[in-house]
Amino acid sequence: MAKIEMADVFAAGPCGRRGSLYAYRVRGLGRSAVVLWVGGGGDEPDQVVALPEADRCQVPVFTTVRQARVYAGRRGRRLATSEADTLELARVQHWLEDPVRRRVPSGAVLEAWNFFEDLARGLGEVRRLPQQSAVHDIAYEKLFGGECAAWTPAEKRAVLELIKAGVELWNSCPVIVKPCSSIVFASGRVVSRGS
Repeated sequence: MAKIEMADVFAAGPCGRRGSLYAYRVRGLGRSAVVLWVGGGGDEPDQVVALPEADRCQVPVFTTVRQARVYAGRRGRRLATSEADTLELARVQHWLEDPVRRRVPSGAVLEAWNFFEDLARGLGEVRRLPQQSAVHDIAYEKLFGGECAAWTPAEKRAVLELIKAGVELWNSCPVIVKPCSSIVFASGRVVSRGS
C-alpha cells in the first residue's frame, strides 16, 4: 500500500483525489489527544496525519476538536464532520492488564486495531506492528462479528500481540502538540511562512 504524502492531505490527494479529513479523539491511560485522520480515496488506505520531520514523522495532536479544525482550516481544508469519534483506549489498556479474567471490550478493541494500523501507515512505521497472517484475519472477523469468545488460543495471542504493539506505538510515537500555524505546505515540502 502506498503511503499518502501529508502535503497531499492539505492539497490534492494521490491521483488528484482528496480523502475526507476527520478529527479523532483517543483517550488512553498514558496519552490522550485529538488527531487528524484522513480517509483514503478510492483504493488508498486510511491513515492518521503525520508530518515529515527530518528522518521521521510526527503526529500533530490537539487538546480539542476546535484546535484541530482551526489547524486544518489554516491549511485550506475542512473537517468532514464537526464532531469527533472517540477511541476509549483506556478500556483496551485495562483489558490488556488481565486478558484472562477480563471480558474483551470488543468494540474498543476493534476500533483500536483499526486506529493502530492507520497510525502505523501515517508514521511510515508499519513494521512496528506484527506482520498480519491468516490467524489475524480470522481473529479480526470474529472480533468484527462480536464473537471474541470463539477465538482460539492462537487467535487471542495474535490479537494481544498486535494490540500491545499498537499501544506501544501510540504511547511512543513522536508528536507535535498544538503545532504552530506558521508552518505551511508548499510543493510537497514543509516550509515556514517566513520563507
